[in-house]
Amino acid sequence: MNRRRWLGAGIAAAAAAAGAGWALYRSRSPLGDAETALWAMSFEQPGGGSLALAGLRGQPLLLNFWATWCPPCIKEMPLLDRFYREQHTRGWQVVGLAADNAEPVRAFLGRLPMSFPIGLAGFEGVELSRRLGNANGALPFTVVLGADGAIAARKLGAIAPEDLDLWDRLVIPRA
Repeated sequence: MNRRRWLGAGIAAAAAAAGAGWALYRSRSPLGDAETALWAMSFEQPGGGSLALAGLRGQPLLLNFWATWCPPCIKEMPLLDRFYREQHTRGWQVVGLAADNAEPVRAFLGRLPMSFPIGLAGFEGVELSRRLGNANGALPFTVVLGADGAIAARKLGAIAPEDLDLWDRLVIPRA
């Protein structure tokens, strides 16, 4: 009888350890893989050509997932453009990844041109945003990566000037 208890307890402990290990693996691995894979990605640009994220590595990057059918996304685009124009000389890069079809993006940019690069991620962009920490897959979603290529911040929903100020202080510390 005592032997059965020990055997049962051992099996339960092994199952618990395996479950905890799996949960830890799932919580760390996908994001780390997504960060690594992100830098190898390339996206078609609305005006032609390709946007390779590898060329932006080594600099702070604000990566914004958006779509033309998303009102908060449209509302924050001028703020992102202003941030890019003001902070580009300090090393900041801004990239908009449109989780949308090419034609609506081209039409939008024809009405409201952006100074920063836009990549066409299509609806696969939502899946990429999920791999980067956007559990709901909702838009807009912003990821801030430091010069080391690691994620420094994330935000689901529209950004505000206070977010940009915070991220700027976080990623480029002032002397």
